[in-house]
Amino acid sequence: MVTRTVLAGLATLTVAGPAAGLTPLEWGGAPLTIDALPRVVYTAHRGGALEVPENSMSGLMATYRRGSAHALDVDTRMLRDGTVVAMHDATLDRTTRTKGPVRGLTLGEWQKVRLRPDPKLPGRWRAERPPTVAEVLDRLGGHVVLMLEAKDPDSLDTLARMIRTRGLIRSVLVNSNDPEVARRAHRLGLVSQLWRSHKQMRTDRPERWASFVDVLDVDYRARDSDLVRAVRSGIPRVWAHTVNTREQRDRVLRLGCNGVITDAPTLLTGAGGR
Repeated sequence: MVTRTVLAGLATLTVAGPAAGLTPLEWGGAPLTIDALPRVVYTAHRGGALEVPENSMSGLMATYRRGSAHALDVDTRMLRDGTVVAMHDATLDRTTRTKGPVRGLTLGEWQKVRLRPDPKLPGRWRAERPPTVAEVLDRLGGHVVLMLEAKDPDSLDTLARMIRTRGLIRSVLVNSNDPEVARRAHRLGLVSQLWRSHKQMRTDRPERWASFVDVLDVDYRARDSDLVRAVRSGIPRVWAHTVNTREQRDRVLRLGCNGVITDAPTLLTGAGGR
């Protein structure tokens, strides 16, 4: 196992990058949980979408092995048969070789889909099958904190069941833009995360959510006053998205955020490398 400590602007980041399939000794065989995260957390948005193919198993594994992020973000969508899969858009058009709505597919049809990696990404990437969320949980659950954004609110019960049966309740955050979905996630015993745009933050009163939101995910483009209000809301973790430059990172940390969500984790932390 390799442990890297790098100075990242205003915060010191310590990230463990274990070899594939090995459980680090310091975890004692137990899952890594949100409670074990450092004071300042770096999350790889869509797995680190400026560095790896978004929401792909190879991209998630590459970021994990580099040790450049404490948490990995994965978008989730539900198929017609109820299977929950890793995909950001409601359609397949942008990121795969197929077109049409994600919701129109069955699992069998999903397994025939192939991702179309952005040719501008560094490195060489194959046209792999996009994973199901069950596959992501089985491969990475407990080895790294996962952030699952429930793009389809009706998938919440299924996500809760998958997380609970794997013993990953404190290892997976469930994210949404809807406070009521965050409230439902909390009632299901999940670690709830709520993201808000800079426009929404102008009128938000985040202190109203402190009883059921574990992580508030704020837009770095928000006004200073709106970011400070979020930091002072009583919600313990306030992370800023989507932060892709050191200047953006330094500003949100200076205003009190204790985490950043980034498409470029290696750039911001200086850790890892293919």
